[in-house]
Amino acid sequence: MKKDKSFVNLNNARLDEQRRVMQDIVENQECPFCPEYIDKYHKQKTLREGKHWRITKNQWPYKYTDIHLLAIANYHAEKLSDLKKGAFDELQEHMVWAEKEFKINTGGIGIRFGDMSGSGATVNHLHAHLIVPSADKPADKKVRFKIS
Repeated sequence: MKKDKSFVNLNNARLDEQRRVMQDIVENQECPFCPEYIDKYHKQKTLREGKHWRITKNQWPYKYTDIHLLAIANYHAEKLSDLKKGAFDELQEHMVWAEKEFKINTGGIGIRFGDMSGSGATVNHLHAHLIVPSADKPADKKVRFKIS
């Protein structure tokens, strides 16, 4: 993998701790979600793993969420077309597993891809979010999944 590329976008960081970790990633020029580096930067354990994806909790879950999982591609992919055949079928299997495992009745799935300055992503490695809003969040508050 090229070492002269940016794998994170500091402008999209939401929290100070997240920004500090991302700064280390910039300095080391390592993709934080690639298999050889994921344990160095992502401190949440893998809950389930297949050929294409691993499922883990988000290290920095969005505000007003009860559950915020990530499905992280097991190989470096930046766009949907980088995924290997069968990846979306496996992703569905993981999401259905999570729905049952966590007894999810309401939620959403989001995937951002492409240029991080346009997508709003913090990491330039394809990953999907499974987000369950807090049952006790204030009625006037929403979970915000940023795109752009």
